[in-house]
Formats: sequence, C-alpha cells, structure tokens
Amino acid sequence: MSDLAAGRLSSFRQNFNAALRPRGRVFYGWWMVAASAGIQAVIAVLFNQAFGAYAAVLREDFGWSRSALSGAFSLARFESGILGPLQGWMIDRFGPRAVMIAGLSMFAGGLMWFSQINSLPMFYVVFFLMAVGSSLGGFLAITVALVNWFTRHRAKALSLSQIGFSAGGLLVPLTVASIEFFGWRETAFGSGVLVLALGLPLAVLMRHRPETYGETPDGVPFAPRSTEGAAPIEAKPHWAVAADGSEDFTAREAMRTRSFWLISLGHASALLIVSAVMVHLVLHLNENLGYSLTTASLFVALMTAMQMTGQIMGGILGDRFNKRVIVIACMAAHGIGLILLAFAVNTLMVVAFTVLHGLAWGTRGPLMQAIRADYFGSSNFGAIMGWSSMIVMIGTTSGPLVAGFLADRTGNYEVGFTVLAVAAMMGSVFFMLATKPAPPPRTPGAPVDTSQPATPVEAAVPAGDGASA
Repeated sequence: MSDLAAGRLSSFRQNFNAALRPRGRVFYGWWMVAASAGIQAVIAVLFNQAFGAYAAVLREDFGWSRSALSGAFSLARFESGILGPLQGWMIDRFGPRAVMIAGLSMFAGGLMWFSQINSLPMFYVVFFLMAVGSSLGGFLAITVALVNWFTRHRAKALSLSQIGFSAGGLLVPLTVASIEFFGWRETAFGSGVLVLALGLPLAVLMRHRPETYGETPDGVPFAPRSTEGAAPIEAKPHWAVAADGSEDFTAREAMRTRSFWLISLGHASALLIVSAVMVHLVLHLNENLGYSLTTASLFVALMTAMQMTGQIMGGILGDRFNKRVIVIACMAAHGIGLILLAFAVNTLMVVAFTVLHGLAWGTRGPLMQAIRADYFGSSNFGAIMGWSSMIVMIGTTSGPLVAGFLADRTGNYEVGFTVLAVAAMMGSVFFMLATKPAPPPRTPGAPVDTSQPATPVEAAVPAGDGASA
C-alpha cells in the first residue's frame, strides 16, 4: 500500500471514530439511527413498498378500478397531511417515543383489520388507519428525533436511517411470496403481529433531545460561551447553527420565508412521482407490460437497492456539498426515469427507470429534511415539518390520482406518467430559488435559552470536509 493510500485510510479511520465515538464510546444517536432504520424497514416491507402487490390482488379479487385503489392511498395521504401540524406539535410536546409507540400500535391494529375487509368503504377506513399509524410511528417522528441529535452529521444520520426503508423494499419479494402462498388476508394479519413484535421494542429506544440525557448534538462537547476570536458568519460550515437556538425559526417565522414554501412545493413535486410509483408500478408492470407479480417484485427490489445506494451517496455528499444542487439534479433524474417507464418497450428501459428513480429517491429524500433543518434549526422542527406536510400532501395525493384516472381513461400509463414527469422536472425550479433565509430578527435584549453553551469545540470544518455555500 502506498504512503498516500495509507494516509487516506488512516484519516478515514480517525474521522470515522471521531463521528462514531466522539467521547470514547458509541454516541447514543447512532443507536437511534439503527433503531430508526429497523422501524422503517418493518413499515416498508409490510405496507408502503408492498402496497402495489396488495393493490394487484385486491383488484383481482374485488374488481376495483385503479382509480378506486388510488383514491384510498390519496385520501389517506390527504388526511395525514391535514393532521401534519397536530402530529408535529405532538412530537415536539410529548417526544418521538410516545408518538411512535401509539402510531405503531395503530398501524398493527389496522393491518389486522385489513385482513377482514370485504367492501371498498371498509378498505378506505382501514387504509386510512394504517396510513396514519405508520406515519405517526415512522418518518416524521424519526426525522425530528435525529435532527435534534445530529448537526454536523445530520445528512448521514437521516440517510442511514432511511436505508431501512430501502432494505424493506428489498424484502418485498418475501411479502409477495407470502401473499401468493398463504393469501393476502393471512399475510396482512401476520404483518400486524410482526409490527408489535419488532416495531414497538425499537421505538422504545428513541429519545427526544440529547440535552435531557446529558448529551450534546453529535456527542461533541461544547466550549465556553465566548465571542472572542469568533469566525465570521461567512466562514460558518453549512451545518453549523447557533447552539443556543437563537437562530432557530418558529413555525410562524419559517412560514413567512419564501424558502419554506419553495422547499415544500419542490418536495411535493418529487412526491408526485414517488407516490404514483408506489401505487401503480406493480400494476403497470403486471397489466400493461405483462410481467408476473414475482418478476414485478424483483424490479421493486432492484429499485430499492438503487435507493439504498442513493441514500449512502446522499449522506456523504450532503454533509460535504451544497444539498440544494444535489436535489435539483435528483429532480431531473426522477422525471427522466418516469418517462422511460411510461414508454418502456423492453426490460432495459424498465431497468433504466429503476436505477434513475431509485438513485434520485434515495439521494434526495434525506436531504429534503436536512435542508429544512439547516435553514430553520431544530428547536421547532416538528411543527415546521408538520405545516410543510400540508403542502407536500398535494404531491402525495395528486400523483396516484392523476396516474390512475388517466390510466382508466386511456388504458395505459403513458399520458399520466408523462404529465407527472414534466411536473416533477419543473420542481427543480423551486429548489433553484429556495436559498437559505437570513436568521429571524430578534428584539434586542429578548431572552434566549442559554441551557446550552454557544459554540461547539469542532466548529471548524476539518481538512477534506467541504462546506456548501
């Protein structure tokens, strides 16, 4: 091994150990990342990523239209979006653990009830219960917790936690095999049992704010408060924020900025495609392209393998370079990928879609939350995300409905997928305009929470860790 390679390996080991064990022991935040990944894997393999397979068998058993199946998904996302501000307030008020335990219990009960449905109205009610339960027990609560526990390594933590969602997608063939071998009712009931057995113990490991447990974000000790020799604002790394919360936005202050609305609209544009693919990909592959459910599930697995790869890339790149530029490129990849799927005439085009969409989804997903935290701080992140979800739900509800409605009218997904692809690529413009806002004005002499010292010891970016503009 050359001296240069040995030096790089030694530097990597030092940086890795500094991040994992900043005080000589594994930082508890990383245990939360592992638990978060496990919870998201359970939700993904049993519900989110498996919905397309359930949609196919429900359509076969009951003869429900694509629009009817899409309507349940969209209605549930609409209701979840409306409940977003309440959910964000609950997480900030009671902590992620309590909310997650309640949500996962609701999710498990919904899966068991799902095994007994016999009508479309009952399906809508049960699907809403499952969607709200999985939302309370998963993404938002996990994001709020990790945003509080990480600053410098925030993108990495969020990315690694969401690898669980991708891992769940890789395991979807097992859910499909269970549906085909045991039946969808038996699989749904067993899934509810698994949520209770696996999800709840992992949720118990979650914590709200590190200060409550004698920790600090990233596990890095804080230096005494001092303004002497402080670096100018321009020299701040992109992940650096005022530790005392003096630069954090309230939900109301965030909503007064242009960036809050642009990020939310851009996120909604991305989820036009993500939600449509979650609902309609297996249906399109099975009914329009002639692939079996088993083969279709393999494409889903490949897509989520690419998503996992993208999450690793996003975590590394997002803590080093401009997150907004990365997201803009991902939005274009989303749109190009969906165009390929819409007009696919061979397996190669489907594979190209899975690669582009999976990489874009995995890379972009955690960076959306990291950008918000970088812009608005972590003190009121739950409430800010909750209000943002009301805008984001436009994408999650519209995507499946547009694709399903146009597919029912035209007999295929070409028109619907094309419309969504163009809309998603236009979302790049929102992120181009979503620059970081100035800190909110504070009245001179206004009280500031000084429970934390002001400046982290490791406020400077180490060599090789590029800061984004």
